[in-house]
Amino acid sequence: MTSDYYKDPYRLPDGPDGPFDNGRSVNAVRLWSGGLAAAVVAGLTGLVGVLIARVVFRVALLAPRTAGAFGDVDTVRLCVVAAVAALAATGLVHLLLLSTPRPLAYFGWIVGLVTAAAVVLPFLSSGSLPVLLATAVIRLVIGLAIGSLVSGAASAARRRPVGTGTWRTG
Repeated sequence: MTSDYYKDPYRLPDGPDGPFDNGRSVNAVRLWSGGLAAAVVAGLTGLVGVLIARVVFRVALLAPRTAGAFGDVDTVRLCVVAAVAALAATGLVHLLLLSTPRPLAYFGWIVGLVTAAAVVLPFLSSGSLPVLLATAVIRLVIGLAIGSLVSGAASAARRRPVGTGTWRTG
């Protein structure tokens, strides 16, 4: 015989699928497909940013001018790091969607602060001002792309439980 007296007053009510269901559901395929697409866009954003800096503005960004329009291995590293950052952001937003209230608000703050740190970081090293500015602008655009695309994918991947009036299959 159990009584209501012994029940935990801080325990959340069980969801429709059991005690560990918080009533939230995420379409993981849609979220990670969007995250993969965001990774491609982030990598290409880095590449286009380097091309614009090196060809249009003639800034020796990430390599000497003799390395050509694409630079060298540092350009590849920038593109790969941008793509990995987009995938990490997708993992973060997936965790936030499953565990926090107002997950996209927290995600926006986290991405904004990480982007701000990435933009300021080049100015801690020595280098010419045009190179530092080009690096900061490229990182800002990459951060904006990741933040907007991954949050859009997260919004599209959220499912609402039946009965909330806004059932979405996505």
